[in-house]
Amino acid sequence: MACNLSKRHLLKLEDLSAEEIRALLALASRLKAAKSAGKEEQYLRGKNIVLLFEQDSTRTRTSFEVAAFDQGAHVTYIGPSGSHVGQKESIKDTARVLGRLYDGIAYRGPAQETVEELARYAGVPVWNAMTAHSHPTQVLADLLTMQEHVAKPLEAVSFCFVGNVSYNMADTLLVGGALMGMDVRLAGPRQLWPSETRLQEVQALAATSGARLTVTEDVAEAVRGCDVIYTDVWVSMGEDPALWGERIQLLAPYQVTSQLMALTHNPQVLFMHCLPALHNTETGLGRSIAARYGLEALEVTDEVFESPASIVFEQSENRMHTIKALMVATLAALSLDS
Repeated sequence: MACNLSKRHLLKLEDLSAEEIRALLALASRLKAAKSAGKEEQYLRGKNIVLLFEQDSTRTRTSFEVAAFDQGAHVTYIGPSGSHVGQKESIKDTARVLGRLYDGIAYRGPAQETVEELARYAGVPVWNAMTAHSHPTQVLADLLTMQEHVAKPLEAVSFCFVGNVSYNMADTLLVGGALMGMDVRLAGPRQLWPSETRLQEVQALAATSGARLTVTEDVAEAVRGCDVIYTDVWVSMGEDPALWGERIQLLAPYQVTSQLMALTHNPQVLFMHCLPALHNTETGLGRSIAARYGLEALEVTDEVFESPASIVFEQSENRMHTIKALMVATLAALSLDS
């Protein structure tokens, strides 16, 4: 099926159909292979892209920048203190200024309402580079990574997100798996489950695709037979750091250890994480938590993170390839085949 994403926004993953996601993944694979072979064609020459980031970033910023540079586009980065947005100038006015100067806008910040308002008034494609509600560019990369590393069609892949299943990563993975007809499991304490309303919304997507959705506190049952175990930090960006003590107590049974990986009974099980990960004490936060709580690792042990099962850096690289596909598809008016 041919898909045309020209001039489209990506504000949340539900903005895309399963066919459109497949088309983006196929384009990302082609662009990745072309880059590796030194034969990449530049579709974005003469385009100007702005990264409006109210929160700092490593992977998202560099992925957008390298993807744009590879494709011949120019990039302006506006960081948390680099503009008047939200302080001396409204989002609506900012959108109308940037939309006259740039061909596309990537926004990263706490509020989903902000990226949606940018899209209403900018007049150019707006891409959600992460909000507290949704992280669609990450999950596109995650799906590409699963497609590359699990020897099954995506709809046959089973993955389990373990830990804080209430926040943006688990939510967006849940949506991605539901759209693509996958076997999706969330394992975490009931206090951190998605709302019943949200689960009903995602179940409606699953009813169309044939996806299987499970939300449970029983981590052993949740991971049984899984192809991929996925986790993220226990306190997410924008949440109160004072939550660490409470979250450690709640989520300690959901730490991804070699024992938890073995509970899958799948010797080929893979480990994924959107990064950064608190798997050792080599960061300031890691040292602080070790000093206060006596833990050298939180959501994943260093043993698992550094094991052959871990594909976190392949996953990280794929951020760039899928973001590149998204920009090409929405700015270059290509017709894509899913």
